[in-house]
Amino acid sequence: MVFNTATVGGAVTPEVIKTFLSHYLNRKPLAQKPTAHISYDEGLHLIRKFLLYASHHTVEDIQRFTSQWVPHPRWVKVDEVKISDEYVTKAAEHIQEQLGHHGIERVGGKTWWQWRRPGGEVKAEWIEMRSDYNERKATKNPGTRVMLYVHGGAYFFGSVDEHRYQLQRHARKLKSRYRLAPQFPFPCGLHDCLAAYLYLLTVQDPTTIILAGDSAGGGMVLSMLVTMRDRGIPLPAGAILISPWVDLTHSFPSVAEDNPLDYIPPHGFHQKPSPSWPPPNSDDILAIEEGIVKNLTKKDHNINPNPQTEADAVQGFHVEQNPPSGIQNDDAAAGTNGNVPTANTVPGSGHNLSIMIDGKLVEIKDQIQMYASNQLISHPLVSPVLQPSLGGLPPLLILTGGGEMLRDEQIYLAHKAANPTKYPPGDAYLDDSPHDHNRNQVNRWKPTDVQLQVWDDLCHVAPTLSFTRPAKYMYRSIAQFGAWALARAQQTEIEILDDDDVSVISQSESDTEEEAAEKKRAAELDPRQAAGQVGKAGDPLPPFKNHMIRQRVDRHGNIFNLEPASELPGCNVPASEVGVIKEGPVKKWMAAKKEWDTKFSSAKRRVQKQRAKEMAKGYSQFENGEAPPPSALAGRRKAGESLKEEKKTKSMGMTLWALWGSKHDEKTMILEKEADKAPETTTASAVDGAGQGKDMERGQKPIYSRSRSRRRTVTDERQTDNNSDVDENTPAFDLLAIRKQQGGAPRDEHLTPAFASRQSPSDEASSSTTTPAILLNQPPKEEYDLKRPKAQGIAFPFSLKGHQTSASMTTLTSAIGVPPASDVRNSGTFNSGVPQNEADVEATTSTGMSTEEAKAGREVEQPSSEAVKEDNEGVVAPGTSEGKAVENGEIVSAERPPIETFVTAPDILSLSKPAS
Repeated sequence: MVFNTATVGGAVTPEVIKTFLSHYLNRKPLAQKPTAHISYDEGLHLIRKFLLYASHHTVEDIQRFTSQWVPHPRWVKVDEVKISDEYVTKAAEHIQEQLGHHGIERVGGKTWWQWRRPGGEVKAEWIEMRSDYNERKATKNPGTRVMLYVHGGAYFFGSVDEHRYQLQRHARKLKSRYRLAPQFPFPCGLHDCLAAYLYLLTVQDPTTIILAGDSAGGGMVLSMLVTMRDRGIPLPAGAILISPWVDLTHSFPSVAEDNPLDYIPPHGFHQKPSPSWPPPNSDDILAIEEGIVKNLTKKDHNINPNPQTEADAVQGFHVEQNPPSGIQNDDAAAGTNGNVPTANTVPGSGHNLSIMIDGKLVEIKDQIQMYASNQLISHPLVSPVLQPSLGGLPPLLILTGGGEMLRDEQIYLAHKAANPTKYPPGDAYLDDSPHDHNRNQVNRWKPTDVQLQVWDDLCHVAPTLSFTRPAKYMYRSIAQFGAWALARAQQTEIEILDDDDVSVISQSESDTEEEAAEKKRAAELDPRQAAGQVGKAGDPLPPFKNHMIRQRVDRHGNIFNLEPASELPGCNVPASEVGVIKEGPVKKWMAAKKEWDTKFSSAKRRVQKQRAKEMAKGYSQFENGEAPPPSALAGRRKAGESLKEEKKTKSMGMTLWALWGSKHDEKTMILEKEADKAPETTTASAVDGAGQGKDMERGQKPIYSRSRSRRRTVTDERQTDNNSDVDENTPAFDLLAIRKQQGGAPRDEHLTPAFASRQSPSDEASSSTTTPAILLNQPPKEEYDLKRPKAQGIAFPFSLKGHQTSASMTTLTSAIGVPPASDVRNSGTFNSGVPQNEADVEATTSTGMSTEEAKAGREVEQPSSEAVKEDNEGVVAPGTSEGKAVENGEIVSAERPPIETFVTAPDILSLSKPAS
């Protein structure tokens, strides 16, 4: 049956109806799960059914379907760009250096993976909101925020068109197109993605770039970062890994478990046999070389010299019922098995994988993963968890679904990056290529700063379901981390949109009383104590502790403490077991393989015979004896055959899915448009005390922008300093107190002139004899920035309403207070215009001054430094040492703490008047 929109729709529609009915008829099992939301429940079952249906079709069918052209919304600007051959060549050179001589031999050469179909140039796609593009062009701004996104799809399906809807609104992106396996196996995709990054470096500074990828794309991004680190290529500001697939050996516990809340097939990806998949195994190739294939291609099928081999050829694996006694499964440790015979459970060159299961020796002959041969699935650029070290990388955000089957390897990955020396690979991998000095790499790189978020019960790559509430919270985390990483790398402010007023999370129609009640019930049933809420872009990240922010997040966006590493199964897998195939996943694979091979046995045999005929005629060869993997199209080129890529057609099914996924963005765009409308304004006359400047004097309306008022400034608050006294759960109040003890009172970096930076220790020693100057900050150009007064970086709990605040109402901030001249409670302050309360009266009475005398004292000329010093020292009490003073009949320290001084415009004028 053909694989198109009609057939796919016919296959998934019954599942959609079934899910809808069961969702409301049997809701109890869904309680406190993400599937309690109908949109999430429907989306999860729809993707699961689609992948199951697709598995009964060929690789070519699903690639053709998922790479169809999908139109983009009118409010999104899309431009395709071709990556120059210059960057493609440079990327190939970097990969050859990274592979080394030993790696090039394992891959099969250094040129075959550079071959492309005619017209198959490396391309990428710029995706940007049209409004942002117009604004950027008007200001001639090249952009300070760019995301290079690598899509997922198990390395063998998916496209930029399929994934565009997921992040089209959240950043300016360059989404890389890369060649897909199994026709273009490792390192073809890595080559294309690295070429796209090298191109991006010619138009953007690396500090303006964030790398991001989901699933296989996340694993690809990690391999890109390691290659860039080792080859000295400028690293980006940070990277976002969404459910990254980083262990193709499936050696972690969660892969063997039942994961009912995930849509990934538990047995891996199996497809109907085709010329591309599965490739001929070692027995097939050996049979051809020995001439047995000649018997298979004859019409007389009675010739069958080895029935067992024939059955194995169809089945893809062989089971030895009576293996040698005492045989054991191998591990990655050195010398642990002595002289005991072992199965080949550690992937490597020169042998088929094998494993002992229930007392039987299973030899795996067919290729398991489409991205790489069985001998290469443990290569550190294929399975990054087997890298000697993941240190020395830019900050990482790793988003993991708590219900997905790959969660353990992702949790392990985060801890390995933050603590490279604690999680090295096994001896078998460290010693695999001695000339690479892998053991020296373990301690070479400093730890990587990692924010790990494990989202309760969520599926693999939950942002795929972008129309659901949990996915929207994930987008908030992505925006928050990305803004911080860019600000940190650029060492400056990053202005981002505060879309809380227009966010569908905040304004959703579904957020009814029922939703609020559900959240309340969930909080009552959850014994954990929430440590916060998922932040928005612009909210500061919590500090890193031991190079990590470790968080568990529920479907409502509540943040909890992640369990210690000792309680996480993924972190307790011994190094000798990482990268070693396990019994559980192999059992699942064998059961599905047997089912698929039985169902499609005739199709598989037909493909094998056709391949045998082609091999007998011969394929085009590469120079220097290069040997591409059996699945590689580069090794199956026939003379005179056109291998040009098929022209894309429009997909109605993918278009409908993208429209569903873009529903949130479209609704947000409408809300933004309403919010950006300028309100009706009238201009007051000078008699009314407008005082808005020249424009107002001419009777013109002030320039007004709601969009500007909804922007926030992000800065790096040195979260990566790794202070041992704080962690990600330290309250802000305690953090400020700690900072005050360690380095002086906190201050607002952006209201303090450059010459008023933090004093050095030597300066602090002499600060008691120096009077700090009054620092009056000039009001910024944007008056809305002054709506909320601050003191030493701390905003007061009130604001000045409106954009038409006159200059006389504008509060300026003193970065450093004025030492008191006589009494700390009132002298040295200025009349704020606020009527006195009981505390003021009590203060003036206790000093023996009347209110009038106190007011007169405030109008006295600002004392000189010497006068301030003398008054500040006070009266030295008889019999006391120097540095003590008498205050209210008590002997106290003469040192006076500075006070916060708010200076208004009239005060400035009074200070500037000469003394009478």
